Amino acid sequence: MRTVQKALIARGHTIPDEATGFFGQQTKDAYKQEQLAQGFTGTDADGLPGCASLTELGRHAGFPVDCTGAAPRGGRLSLSQVTYDDPDDDSGEAAMRRYATKACELTGMDVTFGVPALLTITRRESVHNHPKFRVNLTDVNARGPKAPDGHPQNCSRGATQCIPATFATYHQAGTATTPYDVVADMCATVNYVRDRYQVDRSGSNFAARVQQADPHRPARGY
Repeated sequence: MRTVQKALIARGHTIPDEATGFFGQQTKDAYKQEQLAQGFTGTDADGLPGCASLTELGRHAGFPVDCTGAAPRGGRLSLSQVTYDDPDDDSGEAAMRRYATKACELTGMDVTFGVPALLTITRRESVHNHPKFRVNLTDVNARGPKAPDGHPQNCSRGATQCIPATFATYHQAGTATTPYDVVADMCATVNYVRDRYQVDRSGSNFAARVQQADPHRPARGY
């Protein structure tokens, strides 16, 4: 994402926070301007990267684009479209708070409820994205053929420990296709708990519905 953001800035589009690696509203607005500059109109200029516009941006900026297996615009992925590259995102509570705020922004969840719930989950699931705990090799999900990261395909991964199938089903449009990306992983978790646990849109009942997100109750898988 930083490569795309740098390319957008080089093309004269404004991203006030610069190339942070987060796909937030600033980047979406800048990408929409790029789409308009390329001649896209209407719903085709929605600020979400598509194969054609990204290929053209890459041509100007000098980076290759491979659209094989590209994510559908609606957000949901097939399992084969999940990638396993690790962007080496930051760890620790402060970093998780920053990522959780972005995830709430992208999914429309109120930060008042969403951020503390996500922080509780990341603390319990991965010790706030500690490198040693980004993959769970011991729980019941640790099975299946070996994925490109060298671990069984069904292993829980990332800061919130999504299994790839869940990550694919609840993938947030505009986020990375790897569960190792903290914001993408958190967004998928938000979408999952809304569906599975009937967490309301604001997230006001997040901790009440999801025990693993409630710091006042014992840890429990979700």
